[in-house]
Amino acid sequence: MIAAIRQDIEDGWAPVVQIVSTGEALLKRRLECLDPDEDLMEGALTPREYVISYLERAFPVTQQVLIEQEDGSVLSQPLRDENGQLVISREAEALRDAALEEIMLLAPVPSALDQIIWAFGEDDVAEVTGRSQRPVKDGSDNIRIARRGASANAAETRAFMSDTKPLLIFSDAGGTGRSYHAAATAVNQKRRRHYLLEPGWRADAAIQGLGRTHRAAQVSAPFFRVCTSNVHGEKRFTSTIARRLDTLGALTKGQRETASQGLFRASDNLESPIARACLRSLYGDLVRGDCEAMTYDAFTSWTGLKLTSEEGVLLDELPPIQRFLNRVLALPIDMQNALFAEFMDKIETATHRARAAGTLDVGLEILRGDRINAAEPQELRRCEVTGQVTSLVPLTIENALSYATADEILDNHPRLSPMRNAASGSVALISPRARQVYDGDGTLSFERRMVRPAKKGYLTEQEFERSNWEPVSVDAFRSLWDAEVTHLPDSETRQLQLLTGLILPIWTRIPGDNTRIYRVQPENGPALLGRALHEDQAATLRGRFMKLDEASSPEDLLRIVLTTDRAVDLGNGYSLRKRRVAGRDRLELSGVARETLPWLKSLGCFTEIHQYQLRVFLPWQEGEEAAALAALTRIVGGPNAEPDAIAAE
Repeated sequence: MIAAIRQDIEDGWAPVVQIVSTGEALLKRRLECLDPDEDLMEGALTPREYVISYLERAFPVTQQVLIEQEDGSVLSQPLRDENGQLVISREAEALRDAALEEIMLLAPVPSALDQIIWAFGEDDVAEVTGRSQRPVKDGSDNIRIARRGASANAAETRAFMSDTKPLLIFSDAGGTGRSYHAAATAVNQKRRRHYLLEPGWRADAAIQGLGRTHRAAQVSAPFFRVCTSNVHGEKRFTSTIARRLDTLGALTKGQRETASQGLFRASDNLESPIARACLRSLYGDLVRGDCEAMTYDAFTSWTGLKLTSEEGVLLDELPPIQRFLNRVLALPIDMQNALFAEFMDKIETATHRARAAGTLDVGLEILRGDRINAAEPQELRRCEVTGQVTSLVPLTIENALSYATADEILDNHPRLSPMRNAASGSVALISPRARQVYDGDGTLSFERRMVRPAKKGYLTEQEFERSNWEPVSVDAFRSLWDAEVTHLPDSETRQLQLLTGLILPIWTRIPGDNTRIYRVQPENGPALLGRALHEDQAATLRGRFMKLDEASSPEDLLRIVLTTDRAVDLGNGYSLRKRRVAGRDRLELSGVARETLPWLKSLGCFTEIHQYQLRVFLPWQEGEEAAALAALTRIVGGPNAEPDAIAAE
């Protein structure tokens, strides 16, 4: 981070660092224990004493003795001599002393605040904290104590805002009531680069700190950066602040990205229902031996967590997520990184599945596109009591498309295997083995992840077994992937219907499982708020709430017939309705006169006799609508209808 800040200053940014701990309590303890003629050393300003104290007091050095009970179980108890004194194990004592010696030889790690001030110098760093004294270094790297007066924070803030000091660092004491933004009235109008180095445990305090550089009347918005290490166990702490920021967003406006400022993703919350389901899946992999990170015996030995009964069956009451995260912190870094990588891969996959299905609870979202245009709204219904209107607004969304190269996709998904479909010739990266997935209701299924040039998705194990996917070499995959990408379009245009207005009274009657709420800003109109629907879902709503003559297009009429139990008036005495006849779903055409029957047959319609009645049906099968739509278009005289010779006669 210090290297990034140096680069920011050279590039014309104004860096701001947000922290929580200042290390003042540790400094005071060191000064109290320091002799008058003794120099303060850098190694004394580290949290080393906490680890040493823990080892000295809690490391087990007492000799133990095993005692067999009457029921056959074995207990371990401390061994005492003839005087009742505890017997010390020389082997354990040697292990403890070796650990203490190793810790004492580690390089000192001062607090982040001290490291930043020592790296840039007190003349270039504006410190806004609650410290009354601080250790600073002179030109010879000797540490001396500098006092900070009551007005130090105000003076330091002025120095940064007047561009006298290029860098500012603040703690909770400077996280409220002060402004560090690029104000139009300030001399320092450089764009802020806000580093969230220590988010802390309080979500409201973290948000307050982020708001110090993002305020009204600013000439530019800040650029936020969250700082984390490559020790995956640290996710235990970032997960807590992410969960609390999610809760804070739910308690305010419901727009959770406003609460977290977009700094955290849904998968960063390791205490969500999705994470708990993925943890159970990870437990299952450990017990079955499918976990690549470690074996079940190694997991239980290192963490002390028991997952199975004496019969080897997975326990009903498994260790909760908080206990799992705390125990993982005790693993060696390479082991916890490997275990967390597999756990996070499960969470990312499950989160992506939930987002694609529309079941991920992320609050209010923004519907994004390169260009969004809205057509005239279509009134769906009007409340008889309040007069409020529910409308459907057609949206046209245009996006430019870009595709990853074969090398990029292979680097981004090292766990997936390159495969080719023998039937279609297309290529994809697919999981080498299926993984178990728990749905929201606890149903277990097996899926494989699949990455194609134009989309990402999932294959059930049954679909994969029925398909023609086969492994290919990496070289063949590269050539096939790049060749397929060259034939893909450069842009796409989507058509959506935004259900807006008074939608809560009809919420349960809206088709589809995607319940996301979007904010849309079209180029040709005001901002809209509502629920996005596909065209067939919008047609179903029209059939339920609008007068049928208003849904005049043949496509709308066909969707209404297929998705509702209503009869559609086609005009000229015709009506169309889906009925169950002879064990099959049929589209029956009523009101047919004798003179029009030959014309209808020329369109593909056919007749059958049931219960001594002649009945006319449109040519339609489940999943094949082209023939029915063509016939319906001619019947209603739609825009694609052509003059018919029989009809003319």
